[in-house]
Amino acid sequence: MQFHLILPRQIIFHDGIIAEVPTWCKEFGNRVCLVTGISASIHKVLEDSLVASHFDILKITIAHEPTLQDLEQAIEMARNFAPNCVVGIGGGSVLDSAKAIGIMATNPGDLLDYVEVVGLGQTLKNPSVPVIALPTTAGTGSEVTRNAVISVPEQKVKVSLRSPFMVPWIAAVDPQLTITMPPEITAWTGMDALTQLIEPYLSRRSNVITDLLCRESIPLASSALLRAYQDGQDLEARRRMSYASLSGGLALANAGLGAVHGLAGPIGGMFSAPHGAICARLLPAVIRENYTVIKAGMPDHPVLNRFHEIAQWVTGNKKVGVNDLIEHLFNLCNLLHIPRLRDFGVSEVDFEEIAIKGQAASSMKANPVQLDHGSILRILEESW
Repeated sequence: MQFHLILPRQIIFHDGIIAEVPTWCKEFGNRVCLVTGISASIHKVLEDSLVASHFDILKITIAHEPTLQDLEQAIEMARNFAPNCVVGIGGGSVLDSAKAIGIMATNPGDLLDYVEVVGLGQTLKNPSVPVIALPTTAGTGSEVTRNAVISVPEQKVKVSLRSPFMVPWIAAVDPQLTITMPPEITAWTGMDALTQLIEPYLSRRSNVITDLLCRESIPLASSALLRAYQDGQDLEARRRMSYASLSGGLALANAGLGAVHGLAGPIGGMFSAPHGAICARLLPAVIRENYTVIKAGMPDHPVLNRFHEIAQWVTGNKKVGVNDLIEHLFNLCNLLHIPRLRDFGVSEVDFEEIAIKGQAASSMKANPVQLDHGSILRILEESW
């Protein structure tokens, strides 16, 4: 019964909550750094309301997954502007960028002083400028996590900027903001949300609170994802997916992830492929390998029962087993038209490099069992 939770100061989940943002901003001051994606239909209402409330606004647009160069430029702009708060409205890349801008606005030096792998990995010592995060997708849970994923294309890797100070002050989840997501993005982000509930539940760092979140939200995501994919205007399905995404973000921030994300990071760095789609294709193969290895080597391990619970929650059938779960997830990927790894340009000759990078990934540390090189290669082959 011991646990340590890192949470935003406020989590607000409500249709239409975007209208409250100017009021929240006034608590911090008059200077707002607004970080958005490229879809004007999503953020224009918020921008107009901030203008009408007479805020001084610095607008930063994030068109794709941020690179070091993108963020360095944005950070310089923010430091010169000296915002009282940062508002991020968009998908995971936008929210990650907002968190990175907020923390670097108050800490000296360059981004490379603090990022992992390619940088010095120094500790961020100063609290962030207050960040308000409004997700427009249902998948990443970035509105409640403490890191930002950054692309380094010249080295074909993705790295993280990480600190407890990076958790947003306010996570504002408005399911209505996800209505405009096209089916393809709904599928990718939705499978990411499901993965980020399953992996923390199986994690060696799970706790009673993250377990509660996962137990409730795995069935919600499993039943709502296909509905949201087939009918984007199904607001109840959108609400369920937004809640599942939020729960997954809270769970992963406090219990970690596993081999799916351990491999998805290197693959995403090496190839131009959507993170959620990679996770979707890896998920059934990772479940199979984890379950097989644990059952063979530790047949009395209590985590084995959790695989059976997940099978029942995902399929909605209390009489199924783990093999049924794996088949169900493969079928779900096909129904959602999720590409296979080969469709993203991954070839079998890349497996060795992916496996080496994946085994060194931080997400692997929370996987329920240590997977050897052969296990990783089997996962990649099955997902390919």
